Amino acid sequence: MSRPSDRCPGVLDPHPAADGLVARIRLPGGVVTPDQMRALAAFAADRGDGHLELTGRANVQVRGLSVVDDDAIEGLREAGLLPSGAHDRVRNVLVSPLSGRIGGRGDVRPLAADLDAALLDDAVLVDLPGRFLFGLDDGHGDVVAHGPDVGVFARDDASCEIVLGGARTGRVVDTGSAVAVLIALAREFLRRRGDRWRVADLDADVRAEVVGVLDTLTSPADGAPVTALPSDGPLVGWFDQDDGAVMLGAVVELARIPSRTAEFLAAIEHPIVVTADREILVCDLADGVADTVVRVLAPMGVIFDATSPWARVSACAGAPGCAKSYADVRGDLTAHVAARDADDPQLAGRQHWVGCDRGCGTPHTPHLRVTAGPDGYRRDRIGDEHV
Repeated sequence: MSRPSDRCPGVLDPHPAADGLVARIRLPGGVVTPDQMRALAAFAADRGDGHLELTGRANVQVRGLSVVDDDAIEGLREAGLLPSGAHDRVRNVLVSPLSGRIGGRGDVRPLAADLDAALLDDAVLVDLPGRFLFGLDDGHGDVVAHGPDVGVFARDDASCEIVLGGARTGRVVDTGSAVAVLIALAREFLRRRGDRWRVADLDADVRAEVVGVLDTLTSPADGAPVTALPSDGPLVGWFDQDDGAVMLGAVVELARIPSRTAEFLAAIEHPIVVTADREILVCDLADGVADTVVRVLAPMGVIFDATSPWARVSACAGAPGCAKSYADVRGDLTAHVAARDADDPQLAGRQHWVGCDRGCGTPHTPHLRVTAGPDGYRRDRIGDEHV
């Protein structure tokens, strides 16, 4: 069956835009080591427009590239950011960003590494669509809210519930077997997908067949359903980890990290996690180090204030970078934020601004979408449905 072209960009298959090529670098679990951050900063400064853009899947992309060849990506390869050219676009693994550090019913971080290794070892799954999303939720419900195609929801350290098509299934597997089940489900989707991109797009009868396979790999959950743990808003500010260390959460304007700022983040020499809400988490810090990080990075435009509008707003590239956009979305959003106080009702809640009805980067979680058109902007409230 002929399938439409998969236009999700990677490193080896960048997307041509009005401002040059766009390369997206997958970060399974949103995890970035200091060396990897340095490599990303160099790639953006030497080859792109000098910025790292955070995406709604906790990945990074670089715009303004003129060419992407072996010489251009040598630093990315050496840093382990492109472990397999064949799997470049399929390593889409979203993980609860607090997992193993703050709360949660179980630490799903080890599963992320195991899942990525299993993906890289699977020659069949190189054909997964770039839109297909794996999700590992530590019990907060934050990853399930982003509608992963297949994933897990931790019940405790030893067991987890399978997620399929963005919904919890009530089917349980022991944590040690979870990765094998997810790989099997991804293979089953690939076998039956036709021209569909996501599990939620499957016809009802085809989806029922996939569920039937799931039933052979898992067992029904015993007892009352496990509820998601509460979430307290943006991961921006100073957070005490369960082990006594400090985690700093921050955002930057328009979710674009200047390469020079990225170099300073790398110089902290601590683990960094980027989130699907385009936050930057610097983890495992001592109190004194955390205080120094804030004092150094805040004047550089790194925002540690959870009440800042930039903790709640995001945007697509807009014009002139995107030829399809009706407006300079980033410029208009920046002016909108600058003209209002943080408590202005027009800045309340999460917002995403886009330049056309394609809605690039639109979150799966509830938000106000502000869409540019030939007659100006319109505002639409997006609820719990996946968009």
